[in-house]
Amino acid sequence: MTGGDEYFLGCRRAEQERLQRQAEQLGPEAVRLLDDIGLPTGARVLEIGCGPRGCLDLLSARVGPSGSVTGVEKSEEAVVLARKFVAERGIRNVEVLCGDARSTGLPRASFDLVTARLVLVNVPSPEQIVSEAVALARPGGAVAFHEVDWAAMICDPPSPAWNTFVELFVTQSAKNGIDPFVGRKLPRLLRSAGLVDVRVHPIIHVHPPTDPRRTIFLNFADNLRERVLAQNLMAEATFMDLKEALRQHIDNPNTLVVHGPYFQAWGRKPA
Repeated sequence: MTGGDEYFLGCRRAEQERLQRQAEQLGPEAVRLLDDIGLPTGARVLEIGCGPRGCLDLLSARVGPSGSVTGVEKSEEAVVLARKFVAERGIRNVEVLCGDARSTGLPRASFDLVTARLVLVNVPSPEQIVSEAVALARPGGAVAFHEVDWAAMICDPPSPAWNTFVELFVTQSAKNGIDPFVGRKLPRLLRSAGLVDVRVHPIIHVHPPTDPRRTIFLNFADNLRERVLAQNLMAEATFMDLKEALRQHIDNPNTLVVHGPYFQAWGRKPA
């Protein structure tokens, strides 16, 4: 999604499919954010790191036929999937470009809204992406991010397998220069980039047994497996045993599963 850096969760087909499901699951939260921002019909919008779907359809519907939506994505596979999604939906006011989120090459100060969701937590130097987003917004336009903070990734009753995977994820993030606690820093990043009237909406996800996002930790474990084994951080048998223990714990309907907090933060570029 950015420069020469690999998106932390990887670009496996399974991850692309998870991102497509995630777009559907997080749709209502995206709609609320657009309501809070007050995005008008006819607006010109850019979504950074849109992946195979992102919010492209929701943004398209919000700006209407007189508006336009541009998606920028580093993964070529994700770009193909996003273009296919747009074509199959018959969406005519969206284009998807393959490009670098830190240096999109798009015209400066030309978008009414620049937005991204769950991108900064997966890449190094997130402030560079925030700066690019602000540069692309027109004077008086808005910049909005939706990010996660790993402060409350918890389950109850406690699980050693859960705790081990949280520690593993945080350790791997640090090795790759990635901040899993960027969510809490998002308002500061926006202000430092020059935005004013910065606002914040916090979200906590509590996943009941029927919630498809309840098992997201298992998806993350699959994404990290090759790197963990390649760096000899854990034997494969140990890894698989921990994953099975985690699966059993999550499958227990009496286990409380909490992810977040998530922060939606947005601000205005001075006119």
